Amino acid sequence: MKFAEYILSKSESRAYAWIVFVLTVCESIFLFIPPEVFMTPPIIANKRRALPITIAASLGSIVGGAIAYMIGAWLWDSVGLWIINTFSDYDLIETAIKPMFSKYGILIIVLTAVTPIPYKLLALWLGFIGYPMWIFIGVSAIFRTGRFATIAALLYFFQERANAIVKKYFWPLTIVAIIAAGLGIGLVTLFY
Repeated sequence: MKFAEYILSKSESRAYAWIVFVLTVCESIFLFIPPEVFMTPPIIANKRRALPITIAASLGSIVGGAIAYMIGAWLWDSVGLWIINTFSDYDLIETAIKPMFSKYGILIIVLTAVTPIPYKLLALWLGFIGYPMWIFIGVSAIFRTGRFATIAALLYFFQERANAIVKKYFWPLTIVAIIAAGLGIGLVTLFY
């Protein structure tokens, strides 16, 4: 309880938008914690922070997605291959991902942008297979921003209720967010 209150009090700082930006960049490259976890405290602490936090999360996601894409394109043999082998299967790319993206590329980007499916793995794969970066970044920008704006709007309009819930259930909510990220990884691994 006291930890949740401490986090909420610190999240009112103007610097917290930069923290959200940096953490969302990291989430788009290697972290497996949903960005909503970073966005929630400052918005429920002060609903006027909804717009700057949404902008910070959106920009962080776009920058992180571009970095992950470049890792896939330029550093595939070292960093990219290690990440793919750790969280997925290389043969998947050759047998399923390449043919699937030629037919359903934009739809898959949209689904990954708005669901817990690991965005970073998609960005790496797209960089590796040479999918047009401008399409990936454009579609990601629209749908990831839409996702974050929806969360921010809900937190804005239900700030008092959200604040009470987070204070009461901080640790269970944190654990559920981590489990949701793990399930996203598991689903990708299971179905591919």
